[in-house]
Amino acid sequence: MSAWDEPGTPGSREAELAANLARVEERITRACDAAGRARTDVTLIVVTKTYPAEDVRRLAVLGVRDVAENRDQEAAAKAAACADLALNWHFVGQLQTNKTRSVAKYAQCVHSVDRVRLARALSAAVVSLERAPLDCLVQVALEKAPGQGGDRGGVAPDAVGELAAALDEAPGLRLAGLMTVAPLTGAYAGAPAAAFERLQEISRRLRSVHPAANMVSAGMSADLEEAIAAGATHVRVGSAVLGVRPALG
Repeated sequence: MSAWDEPGTPGSREAELAANLARVEERITRACDAAGRARTDVTLIVVTKTYPAEDVRRLAVLGVRDVAENRDQEAAAKAAACADLALNWHFVGQLQTNKTRSVAKYAQCVHSVDRVRLARALSAAVVSLERAPLDCLVQVALEKAPGQGGDRGGVAPDAVGELAAALDEAPGLRLAGLMTVAPLTGAYAGAPAAAFERLQEISRRLRSVHPAANMVSAGMSADLEEAIAAGATHVRVGSAVLGVRPALG
């Protein structure tokens, strides 16, 4: 039996997660203090991809209420296994339209809406399920020039307004704000602080038209401080809480 199988021991998985979570909480608190923001202004979303539902349960005991996944098959299974817990499930990965009904069954927020067709599919799924409105974020790809494609999901900054309008008009959906990932290419590569400042500029423009769309999802394990300094309301942290994931393949 490994130490992870012995709850409460110094080397247990529970102790490891508690220590990691405390370090992340300390980083968030320091970043909020430095930015002159209240700690309550920032929501920590723990990204649990590749880790088992048992870890989600351990995190819930430690006070985590917001968890995220990037693959529907894994997310649906974990949400079902943890259905008795008071959790908010966030979907943060690239989403195919044929998975929208499944995602709409468990998610409170989809961070990765990047095309009008996806917005329509999510709307149809939510309406057919007769569930509460689904929060949706426009995923912004800061590395994309106007009209340009890219390696990742997301729309170019100049396309945010059109997609936001489609979400705002879609039955069953609530336009909640914006999401981005610090770019690996383009003008903002290696410059997360500048990237997140740019996202905040786009957010200000969006809120001038849609005042309630005030959620800004930005920052991960490596750059959450820069995101908070720029005004992120939600940070998505995985490895800093759960540990470095094993290489796939």
